[in-house]
Parts: sequence; C-alpha cells; structure tokens
Amino acid sequence: MNLEPGLSNFSDVFRPPPQGLFLSFEGVEGSGKSTQITILEQHFKSLGHQVLLLREPGGTAFGEKLRATILGLDDAIDPLSETFVFLASRAQLLKEKILPFLQQPKAVVLLDRYVDSTLVYQGLAQKRPLEMIWALHQFAPLNTLPHATFFLDIDVETSLARQDSRGQAKDYFESRQREFQEQLVQGYRTIARLYSERIHRIDASQNENTVAASLQNVITARGWV
Repeated sequence: MNLEPGLSNFSDVFRPPPQGLFLSFEGVEGSGKSTQITILEQHFKSLGHQVLLLREPGGTAFGEKLRATILGLDDAIDPLSETFVFLASRAQLLKEKILPFLQQPKAVVLLDRYVDSTLVYQGLAQKRPLEMIWALHQFAPLNTLPHATFFLDIDVETSLARQDSRGQAKDYFESRQREFQEQLVQGYRTIARLYSERIHRIDASQNENTVAASLQNVITARGWV
C-alpha cells in the first residue's frame, strides 16, 4: 500500500485489518457523527451485516474509565500526556473488541473517532508533529488503519451553535477557547487533504438525510455492501 504522509519512516507497518470492514468517523463536536453512525448501522444491518458501534476514548471497561478521567479534567495537561491516555484506550479497544469482532462473517465496525482525532487534537491543534504521533502507533495493535475514514466537515460557527443547542456542560476539549476550536477545524481539513486516499470529506452542514445519502453513496461506490 502507499503509506500516508508522515508514515514513510516506518516502512510498511500500517495497514487495515485483513478481514471485515473497519470505518472510522471524524469531525469537531456537533458534526453529527453519532447520528450518522446510528443511521449507517441500520443500513448495514438491513443488508445482513453484523455491526459493532464503538467510541473513543472508551468502548471497554478500561477505556470508559480513561474517558471519564480525561473529559472530566478542569485543568489542561500536556498534549503528550493526552496522547498517551488516548493510545492506552485505543490499544485496549483494538485488542479486546475491534480485531476479534472483525474476524466474524460480514462484520462491520463503526468507530466514533480514531487515530485522526489524535493527529488533530494532540498534533496539529497543539503544534506537535504528526510524525511523532505516527511513531507512537507503529507497534501492534496500534498500527491498524481503518479501511476508510469519513470526515464530517462543519465550520466553527456551526459547531459552537450545535454545542450550545444541546444545553449540556462542556467537557475538557469543548470548553477550550474559540482559537482552539478553529485550529481543530483547520486541522481536520489539513489531514483530509494529506490523507485523501483514505479520508472522505462529507459536507455535514447539510441536513442529516442528505449527509446519510452521501455516506451511503461512498460505501456503495467502494463495493462495501
């Protein structure tokens, strides 16, 4: 396979699982990831697939404890500390849930956030090199890439408006200043260009039915159903 930018120093160690279909979903808060994952779950199930929905951080007992810890922080910690929290959750999720499930017939894993979140939140948005993050992922099971990633793209204004409409207290990342939120949007758009072979950008400012149709069109065109 052709390695993504930032991976050339690590030889051919990053690859998708040999069995099943592994799809990740990315975007800033309010982009509609959870809604679209749920719609897509029903689409795959209607076609006879086994589907597993997961989220990062989380998805395992260990991961959910890490999730509660980091999202509940009041004071900022070092970006490298953030990175290791997410990698610990990710390694356990891959080992315990994702890779075993994909060995089943017609298995599909739909994952809310994965490595691209780390590249953006702990990398580009905090001015840390992508090569460092990729280097930390070079060992199994962290060297697993999804077969494809869907980036649900919205602007900062839409993100903030949708967050406010929820009426919920903001977590560790949501509570950061607008400048950080803008860096997240730009970071995602940057990696979507860098990794365009894997990442499919979807205009998520549209209504949910239009977004769902766009996702299903990509899946059909790639022959995954």
